[in-house]
Amino acid sequence: MIDYSQVTIENVVVHQIGNRTEGEPVKFSKSPLRLFDEEVVGDVLLSYFFKPFKTEAYFNFTDENEEPENNPVFKWVSAVFDSPDKLYDTSIEVAEFLHENSNHPKIRGGEFYMAYFSNCVVDGEVTDGIGIFKSENKETFLKVYLKDQTFELGAQEGINIKKLDKGCIVFNTEREAGFKVCMVDNINKGHEAHFWKDDFLGLMPREDNYYFTRNYLNLCKDFVTDVFNDDHDVPKPDQIDMLNRSIDFFDKNNNFKKEDFEQQVIRQPEVIEAFNDYQGEFETEKALPLNDNFDISKSAVKTEKKHFKSILKLDKNFHVYVHGRREHIERGFDRDRGMNYYKLYFDVEH
Repeated sequence: MIDYSQVTIENVVVHQIGNRTEGEPVKFSKSPLRLFDEEVVGDVLLSYFFKPFKTEAYFNFTDENEEPENNPVFKWVSAVFDSPDKLYDTSIEVAEFLHENSNHPKIRGGEFYMAYFSNCVVDGEVTDGIGIFKSENKETFLKVYLKDQTFELGAQEGINIKKLDKGCIVFNTEREAGFKVCMVDNINKGHEAHFWKDDFLGLMPREDNYYFTRNYLNLCKDFVTDVFNDDHDVPKPDQIDMLNRSIDFFDKNNNFKKEDFEQQVIRQPEVIEAFNDYQGEFETEKALPLNDNFDISKSAVKTEKKHFKSILKLDKNFHVYVHGRREHIERGFDRDRGMNYYKLYFDVEH
Protein backbone atom coordinates (compact mmCIF):
# COMPACT_ATOMS: atom_id res chain seq x y z
CA MET A 1 0.00 0.00 0.00
CA ILE A 2 1.22 3.49 -0.90
CA ASP A 3 0.47 6.42 1.42
CA TYR A 4 1.27 9.82 -0.08
CA SER A 5 -0.53 11.96 2.52
CA GLN A 6 2.77 13.30 3.89
CA VAL A 7 4.72 13.36 0.62
CA THR A 8 6.60 16.50 -0.35
CA ILE A 9 7.58 17.29 -3.94
CA GLU A 10 11.21 18.32 -3.55
CA ASN A 11 11.82 18.97 -7.23
CA VAL A 12 10.15 18.34 -10.57
CA VAL A 13 11.30 18.82 -14.16
CA VAL A 14 9.14 18.92 -17.30
CA HIS A 15 10.30 18.36 -20.89
CA GLN A 16 8.36 17.98 -24.16
CA ILE A 17 8.79 14.61 -25.90
CA GLY A 18 8.07 14.90 -29.61
CA ASN A 19 6.49 12.19 -31.75
CA ARG A 20 9.57 10.33 -32.97
CA THR A 21 7.87 8.63 -35.93
CA GLU A 22 6.98 12.10 -37.26
CA GLY A 23 10.49 13.42 -36.73
CA GLU A 24 9.65 15.65 -33.77
CA PRO A 25 12.55 16.27 -31.32
CA VAL A 26 12.69 16.61 -27.55
CA LYS A 27 12.24 20.15 -26.22
CA PHE A 28 14.12 20.56 -22.97
CA SER A 29 13.19 22.92 -20.15
CA LYS A 30 16.02 25.22 -19.11
CA SER A 31 15.37 24.68 -15.40
CA PRO A 32 13.19 22.74 -12.97
CA LEU A 33 9.48 23.53 -12.81
CA ARG A 34 8.36 26.58 -10.82
CA LEU A 35 4.99 26.27 -9.08
CA PHE A 36 3.14 29.62 -8.99
CA ASP A 37 0.85 28.53 -6.13
CA GLU A 38 3.02 25.89 -4.50
CA GLU A 39 0.48 24.63 -1.96
CA VAL A 40 -2.50 24.31 -4.31
CA VAL A 41 -0.62 23.18 -7.42
CA GLY A 42 1.56 20.86 -5.34
CA ASP A 43 -1.51 19.07 -3.96
CA VAL A 44 -2.94 18.76 -7.47
CA LEU A 45 0.31 17.32 -8.79
CA LEU A 46 0.56 14.83 -5.92
CA SER A 47 -2.93 13.57 -6.63
CA TYR A 48 -2.17 13.40 -10.37
CA PHE A 49 1.06 11.49 -9.80
CA PHE A 50 0.02 9.08 -7.02
CA LYS A 51 -3.70 8.31 -7.30
CA PRO A 52 -3.48 6.01 -10.36
CA PHE A 53 -1.44 3.44 -8.40
CA LYS A 54 -4.31 1.55 -6.81
CA THR A 55 -2.99 -2.02 -6.67
CA GLU A 56 -0.14 -3.63 -4.80
CA ALA A 57 1.53 -4.84 -7.99
CA TYR A 58 5.22 -3.96 -7.79
CA PHE A 59 8.09 -4.39 -10.23
CA ASN A 60 11.89 -4.47 -10.22
CA PHE A 61 14.33 -3.03 -12.76
CA THR A 62 16.11 -5.70 -14.77
CA ASP A 63 17.75 -6.35 -18.14
CA GLU A 64 17.79 -9.29 -20.53
CA ASN A 65 20.16 -11.13 -18.19
CA GLU A 66 18.14 -10.16 -15.09
CA GLU A 67 20.92 -7.84 -13.92
CA PRO A 68 19.40 -4.55 -12.70
CA GLU A 69 22.74 -2.74 -12.56
CA ASN A 70 22.90 -2.93 -16.37
CA ASN A 71 19.50 -1.28 -16.78
CA PRO A 72 19.94 2.38 -17.91
CA VAL A 73 16.96 3.76 -15.96
CA PHE A 74 18.12 1.88 -12.85
CA LYS A 75 21.52 3.57 -13.15
CA TRP A 76 19.98 7.03 -13.54
CA VAL A 77 17.56 6.79 -10.61
CA SER A 78 20.34 5.30 -8.44
CA ALA A 79 22.50 8.34 -9.20
CA VAL A 80 19.67 10.71 -8.28
CA PHE A 81 18.93 8.88 -5.01
CA ASP A 82 22.63 9.24 -4.16
CA SER A 83 22.69 12.93 -5.18
CA PRO A 84 19.20 14.50 -5.50
CA ASP A 85 20.71 17.66 -7.01
CA LYS A 86 21.38 15.61 -10.18
CA LEU A 87 17.65 15.40 -10.96
CA TYR A 88 17.63 18.07 -13.69
CA ASP A 89 20.70 16.80 -15.58
CA THR A 90 19.51 13.20 -15.25
CA SER A 91 16.02 14.08 -16.50
CA ILE A 92 17.53 15.17 -19.82
CA GLU A 93 19.21 11.79 -20.29
CA VAL A 94 16.05 9.89 -19.30
CA ALA A 95 13.89 12.01 -21.64
CA GLU A 96 16.28 11.36 -24.55
CA PHE A 97 16.23 7.62 -23.78
CA LEU A 98 12.42 7.62 -23.72
CA HIS A 99 12.33 9.43 -27.07
CA GLU A 100 14.75 6.90 -28.59
CA ASN A 101 12.50 4.03 -27.51
CA SER A 102 9.24 5.57 -28.75
CA ASN A 103 9.40 3.82 -32.11
CA HIS A 104 5.82 2.59 -32.52
CA PRO A 105 3.63 4.83 -34.74
CA LYS A 106 0.84 4.81 -32.13
CA ILE A 107 3.09 6.32 -29.45
CA ARG A 108 2.24 10.00 -29.22
CA GLY A 109 4.32 12.91 -28.11
CA GLY A 110 3.61 14.60 -24.81
CA GLU A 111 4.93 16.12 -21.61
CA PHE A 112 7.60 14.20 -19.69
CA TYR A 113 7.87 14.68 -15.93
CA MET A 114 10.60 13.56 -13.57
CA ALA A 115 10.04 14.33 -9.90
CA TYR A 116 11.77 13.74 -6.56
CA PHE A 117 9.54 12.94 -3.57
CA SER A 118 10.30 12.70 0.14
CA ASN A 119 8.27 11.03 2.92
CA CYS A 120 6.69 8.35 0.76
CA VAL A 121 5.22 5.48 2.78
CA VAL A 122 5.18 2.16 0.92
CA ASP A 123 4.04 -0.93 2.82
CA GLY A 124 4.76 0.87 6.09
CA GLU A 125 8.29 1.96 5.16
CA VAL A 126 9.14 5.68 4.93
CA THR A 127 11.44 6.42 2.02
CA ASP A 128 12.15 8.78 -0.87
CA GLY A 129 10.79 8.24 -4.35
CA ILE A 130 11.47 9.25 -7.93
CA GLY A 131 8.58 9.59 -10.34
CA ILE A 132 8.79 9.30 -14.11
CA PHE A 133 5.58 10.25 -15.95
CA LYS A 134 4.30 11.06 -19.41
CA SER A 135 1.05 12.73 -20.45
CA GLU A 136 -0.03 12.22 -24.05
CA ASN A 137 -3.72 13.07 -24.24
CA LYS A 138 -5.09 16.59 -24.14
CA GLU A 139 -8.69 17.49 -23.34
CA THR A 140 -10.74 20.60 -24.02
CA PHE A 141 -12.04 22.51 -21.00
CA LEU A 142 -14.55 25.36 -20.90
CA LYS A 143 -13.65 28.43 -18.87
CA VAL A 144 -15.93 31.27 -17.83
CA TYR A 145 -14.43 34.79 -17.86
CA LEU A 146 -15.83 37.94 -16.30
CA LYS A 147 -15.01 40.97 -18.44
CA ASP A 148 -16.56 44.40 -18.01
CA GLN A 149 -19.36 42.91 -15.87
CA THR A 150 -20.17 40.46 -18.67
CA PHE A 151 -19.47 36.75 -18.62
CA GLU A 152 -17.67 35.22 -21.59
CA LEU A 153 -17.11 31.56 -22.36
CA GLY A 154 -13.86 30.26 -23.76
CA ALA A 155 -12.16 26.93 -24.43
CA GLN A 156 -8.72 25.81 -23.33
CA GLU A 157 -6.75 22.67 -23.99
CA GLY A 158 -5.14 20.98 -21.01
CA ILE A 159 -4.35 17.81 -19.07
CA ASN A 160 -7.02 15.85 -17.22
CA ILE A 161 -5.56 15.63 -13.70
CA LYS A 162 -7.74 12.60 -12.94
CA LYS A 163 -6.13 10.47 -15.63
CA LEU A 164 -2.39 9.81 -15.73
CA ASP A 165 -1.42 8.33 -19.09
CA LYS A 166 1.88 6.66 -18.22
CA GLY A 167 3.94 6.63 -15.08
CA CYS A 168 6.16 4.85 -12.60
CA ILE A 169 7.36 5.64 -9.09
CA VAL A 170 10.67 4.19 -7.92
CA PHE A 171 11.01 3.83 -4.16
CA ASN A 172 14.45 3.97 -2.57
CA THR A 173 14.26 0.50 -1.10
CA GLU A 174 15.42 -2.97 -2.20
CA ARG A 175 18.10 -1.51 -4.47
CA GLU A 176 19.96 -4.82 -4.74
CA ALA A 177 16.85 -6.43 -6.26
CA GLY A 178 16.25 -3.57 -8.69
CA PHE A 179 14.29 -1.20 -6.42
CA LYS A 180 10.61 -1.41 -5.56
CA VAL A 181 8.69 0.13 -8.47
CA CYS A 182 5.02 0.70 -9.25
CA MET A 183 4.00 1.24 -12.86
CA VAL A 184 0.91 2.20 -14.86
CA ASP A 185 0.11 2.57 -18.57
CA ASN A 186 -3.47 3.68 -19.20
CA ILE A 187 -3.05 4.39 -22.90
CA ASN A 188 -1.43 1.59 -24.85
CA LYS A 189 -2.90 -1.91 -24.64
CA GLY A 190 -1.51 -3.63 -27.73
CA HIS A 191 2.06 -4.36 -28.86
CA GLU A 192 2.97 -0.71 -28.41
CA ALA A 193 2.24 -1.06 -24.68
CA HIS A 194 5.45 -3.04 -24.20
CA PHE A 195 7.60 -0.03 -24.94
CA TRP A 196 6.86 1.74 -21.62
CA LYS A 197 7.32 -1.25 -19.30
CA ASP A 198 9.83 -3.31 -21.28
CA ASP A 199 11.74 -1.18 -23.81
CA PHE A 200 11.97 2.03 -21.81
CA LEU A 201 11.81 1.12 -18.11
CA GLY A 202 12.93 -2.51 -18.30
CA LEU A 203 10.70 -3.87 -15.53
CA MET A 204 9.81 -7.35 -14.41
CA PRO A 205 7.17 -8.28 -11.80
CA ARG A 206 8.41 -8.37 -8.22
CA GLU A 207 8.01 -11.90 -6.85
CA ASP A 208 5.84 -11.23 -3.81
CA ASN A 209 2.46 -12.37 -2.45
CA TYR A 210 0.56 -10.22 -4.97
CA TYR A 211 2.55 -11.80 -7.80
CA PHE A 212 2.01 -15.39 -6.60
CA THR A 213 -1.70 -14.84 -5.89
CA ARG A 214 -2.37 -13.29 -9.29
CA ASN A 215 -0.45 -15.99 -11.15
CA TYR A 216 -2.22 -18.83 -9.36
CA LEU A 217 -5.62 -17.33 -10.07
CA ASN A 218 -4.66 -16.99 -13.74
CA LEU A 219 -3.57 -20.64 -13.68
CA CYS A 220 -7.00 -21.67 -12.34
CA LYS A 221 -8.83 -19.64 -14.97
CA ASP A 222 -6.65 -20.91 -17.83
CA PHE A 223 -6.97 -24.53 -16.64
CA VAL A 224 -10.75 -24.34 -16.93
CA THR A 225 -10.51 -22.66 -20.33
CA ASP A 226 -7.91 -25.04 -21.81
CA VAL A 227 -8.48 -28.39 -20.05
CA PHE A 228 -11.55 -28.53 -17.79
CA ASN A 229 -13.83 -27.66 -20.70
CA ASP A 230 -16.42 -28.82 -23.23
CA ASP A 231 -13.78 -30.59 -25.34
CA HIS A 232 -13.21 -32.96 -22.42
CA ASP A 233 -16.93 -33.46 -21.80
CA VAL A 234 -17.02 -31.23 -18.72
CA PRO A 235 -20.51 -29.67 -18.39
CA LYS A 236 -20.61 -25.88 -18.32
CA PRO A 237 -22.04 -25.78 -14.75
CA ASP A 238 -19.08 -27.87 -13.56
CA GLN A 239 -16.67 -25.44 -15.22
CA ILE A 240 -18.35 -22.50 -13.52
CA ASP A 241 -18.39 -24.38 -10.23
CA MET A 242 -14.63 -24.93 -10.47
CA LEU A 243 -14.07 -21.21 -11.07
CA ASN A 244 -16.37 -20.27 -8.19
CA ARG A 245 -14.66 -22.67 -5.79
CA SER A 246 -11.25 -21.34 -6.83
CA ILE A 247 -12.05 -17.68 -6.21
CA ASP A 248 -13.96 -18.59 -3.05
CA PHE A 249 -10.88 -20.38 -1.67
CA PHE A 250 -8.73 -17.29 -2.19
CA ASP A 251 -11.47 -15.05 -0.79
CA LYS A 252 -11.89 -16.97 2.46
CA ASN A 253 -8.28 -17.94 3.24
CA ASN A 254 -5.32 -15.82 4.27
CA ASN A 255 -2.71 -18.42 3.35
CA PHE A 256 -2.38 -20.61 0.28
CA LYS A 257 -1.33 -24.23 0.71
CA LYS A 258 -1.48 -26.35 -2.38
CA GLU A 259 -2.57 -29.48 -0.50
CA ASP A 260 -5.58 -27.63 0.93
CA PHE A 261 -6.42 -26.14 -2.45
CA GLU A 262 -6.39 -29.54 -4.14
CA GLN A 263 -8.62 -31.10 -1.48
CA GLN A 264 -11.13 -28.26 -1.20
CA VAL A 265 -11.29 -27.02 -4.79
CA ILE A 266 -10.16 -29.65 -7.29
CA ARG A 267 -11.16 -32.72 -5.23
CA GLN A 268 -11.10 -35.52 -7.82
CA PRO A 269 -7.74 -37.39 -8.11
CA GLU A 270 -7.82 -37.51 -11.92
CA VAL A 271 -8.56 -33.77 -12.13
CA ILE A 272 -5.77 -33.04 -9.61
CA GLU A 273 -3.36 -34.96 -11.83
CA ALA A 274 -4.49 -33.04 -14.91
CA PHE A 275 -4.20 -29.75 -12.99
CA ASN A 276 -0.62 -30.51 -11.89
CA ASP A 277 0.37 -31.44 -15.45
CA TYR A 278 -1.13 -28.20 -16.72
CA GLN A 279 0.63 -26.21 -13.98
CA GLY A 280 3.98 -27.53 -15.17
CA GLU A 281 3.22 -26.42 -18.74
CA PHE A 282 1.91 -23.05 -17.49
CA GLU A 283 5.08 -22.31 -15.53
CA THR A 284 7.35 -23.34 -18.42
CA GLU A 285 5.51 -21.54 -21.24
CA LYS A 286 4.91 -18.31 -19.34
CA ALA A 287 8.13 -18.40 -17.27
CA LEU A 288 6.06 -17.74 -14.15
CA PRO A 289 7.15 -19.50 -10.95
CA LEU A 290 4.26 -20.64 -8.74
CA ASN A 291 4.87 -21.22 -5.05
CA ASP A 292 3.02 -23.99 -3.21
CA ASN A 293 2.77 -21.87 -0.05
CA PHE A 294 2.28 -18.11 0.24
CA ASP A 295 0.19 -15.44 1.95
CA ILE A 296 -2.82 -14.55 -0.17
CA SER A 297 -2.93 -10.94 -1.39
CA LYS A 298 -6.51 -9.71 -1.04
CA SER A 299 -5.69 -6.83 -3.40
CA ALA A 300 -4.73 -9.33 -6.13
CA VAL A 301 -7.90 -11.35 -5.49
CA LYS A 302 -10.03 -8.23 -5.86
CA THR A 303 -8.26 -7.30 -9.11
CA GLU A 304 -8.49 -10.76 -10.70
CA LYS A 305 -11.99 -11.60 -9.45
CA LYS A 306 -13.63 -9.56 -12.20
CA HIS A 307 -12.06 -11.84 -14.82
CA PHE A 308 -13.77 -14.96 -13.43
CA LYS A 309 -16.97 -15.30 -15.45
CA SER A 310 -19.72 -17.41 -13.83
CA ILE A 311 -22.41 -17.06 -16.48
CA LEU A 312 -24.39 -19.72 -18.36
CA LYS A 313 -25.19 -18.22 -21.76
CA LEU A 314 -28.20 -20.00 -23.27
CA ASP A 315 -28.67 -19.04 -26.92
CA LYS A 316 -29.56 -15.34 -27.07
CA ASN A 317 -32.47 -15.67 -24.68
CA PHE A 318 -31.00 -16.18 -21.21
CA HIS A 319 -27.93 -15.41 -19.12
CA VAL A 320 -27.86 -17.36 -15.84
CA TYR A 321 -25.44 -16.12 -13.17
CA VAL A 322 -24.21 -19.02 -11.06
CA HIS A 323 -22.70 -18.16 -7.68
CA GLY A 324 -22.54 -21.62 -6.11
CA ARG A 325 -24.42 -24.82 -5.14
CA ARG A 326 -23.73 -26.85 -8.26
CA GLU A 327 -26.06 -29.59 -6.97
CA HIS A 328 -29.04 -27.24 -7.43
CA ILE A 329 -28.63 -27.21 -11.22
CA GLU A 330 -29.78 -30.05 -13.47
CA ARG A 331 -29.39 -30.30 -17.22
CA GLY A 332 -31.74 -32.28 -19.44
CA PHE A 333 -33.20 -32.69 -22.92
CA ASP A 334 -36.87 -32.25 -23.83
CA ARG A 335 -37.64 -34.71 -26.64
CA ASP A 336 -41.00 -33.16 -27.48
CA ARG A 337 -39.45 -29.73 -28.08
CA GLY A 338 -36.10 -31.07 -29.24
CA MET A 339 -34.33 -28.63 -26.94
CA ASN A 340 -31.94 -28.70 -23.98
CA TYR A 341 -33.01 -27.28 -20.62
CA TYR A 342 -31.68 -26.47 -17.16
CA LYS A 343 -33.67 -27.05 -13.99
CA LEU A 344 -32.83 -24.72 -11.08
CA TYR A 345 -33.75 -25.41 -7.44
CA PHE A 346 -34.14 -22.58 -4.93
CA ASP A 347 -35.80 -21.72 -1.61
CA VAL A 348 -36.68 -18.02 -1.94
CA GLU A 349 -37.30 -15.77 -4.93
CA HIS A 350 -36.02 -12.20 -4.39
